[in-house]
Amino acid sequence: SPMKPLLLRADEMTRRDFTAMLAKSFLGVSALSGLSLPSARAAGAGASALRQIATAKRVIYLYMTGGMSHLDTFDPKPGSEVMGPTKAIRTSADGIQVSEYLPRLAKQAHHLAVIHSMASTQGAHKQGNYFMHTSYTLRSSIRHPAMGAWLLKFQGRHNSALPGSVMIGNDSSHPGAGFFESKLSPLMLSSAETGLPNSRLREGVDEKAFSVQLEVASRLDTAFVEKYDQKNVRAYADMYDDALKLMKSRDLAAFDISKESDATRERYGYDTFGQGCLLARRLAESGVRFIEVSYGSWDTHNANFVNVPDKAEVLDQGMSALLEDLERRGLLEDTLVVLATEFGRTPEINANEGRDHHPQAFSCVLAGGGIKGGQIHGKTDERGAKVVENEVAVPDLNATIGYALGLPLDLVLYSPSKRPFTVADKGKPVVSLFS
Repeated sequence: SPMKPLLLRADEMTRRDFTAMLAKSFLGVSALSGLSLPSARAAGAGASALRQIATAKRVIYLYMTGGMSHLDTFDPKPGSEVMGPTKAIRTSADGIQVSEYLPRLAKQAHHLAVIHSMASTQGAHKQGNYFMHTSYTLRSSIRHPAMGAWLLKFQGRHNSALPGSVMIGNDSSHPGAGFFESKLSPLMLSSAETGLPNSRLREGVDEKAFSVQLEVASRLDTAFVEKYDQKNVRAYADMYDDALKLMKSRDLAAFDISKESDATRERYGYDTFGQGCLLARRLAESGVRFIEVSYGSWDTHNANFVNVPDKAEVLDQGMSALLEDLERRGLLEDTLVVLATEFGRTPEINANEGRDHHPQAFSCVLAGGGIKGGQIHGKTDERGAKVVENEVAVPDLNATIGYALGLPLDLVLYSPSKRPFTVADKGKPVVSLFS
């Protein structure tokens, strides 16, 4: 009858409304599949529908702030004048060469998938950094979530006593949770050495006195929270509760790298980055799901061939020790290690013996978490100036991270301003990188 299609359509809309209501309840923002309503299809057009069972439970993200030179690290061009004094060396993987400044990682190359064909649309530091972390270009009107926030949004924490995400390093430009609720922001630590500040009772305050103070504070807060039952107020209360839970947790010891032997600490390198990598391993073991360690000053406009060897030495020692430890402890298999930077450096060597910004071609590296090691993806030309095979855009790299974690890449979430977003915008995961 003519009524039947109409009834079926009404039933379909009811199911969709119910699904949307559930998504809103569980995720805290409006959500629709990129495959349902026409408006959602338009919003998520181009987002990857590829899904898989997660191969990684957690991510350790090593971010080289300032633009790491690909030619002087992972994409050397032996015999070319663009190399200056930098030489290439063989590695533990057939067909992969790295620069002489990375001898320890050369021995780990059988674990590495080196992407030579990265390309970004952003050639300035702040914009490039933001794009790499979020897949979206920097806007004054909105702040987008970083990948750690997307992971926690969809999958939550593994250890309820610890933060789900931790950022180690003095990088104030991190986008954090973006338009998601603030509890999905990373815990920011300036360095591994300082541990977790203000996590113990003040001198002269015992447990009993502290409990009394908490009870008084709670009574004072109750009326305010009831009167102003708003998202930001609830977020502050949640943050307070999480902090108290962490203070009382035996897992707080995960933040104390002094518990590691001197030999282990020395193996990672007694520097901010090396000790950050060591802390990242401790946090990964304890259930933290997304740990970023930043390492800055790769902006080598001047004295590239003096500065890069020193920077690479620290990277080489910290990252290689991290990979060795993760493998030894059985964690590398389900921990995705990412080495990223906002762009590369020019093949041209400037008048100051430096290299300038070069977003057209650069390298990133993946290891563990289901990645097949000992491979190169993509190719740059003989000068390292442009991508000539299998370009990987920045959103593609983030889609690959999301794919490893089993995130729904095509699920559209709406910001409070009702604008639609997906995990990695229109990025497509590089599935050939996986075992």
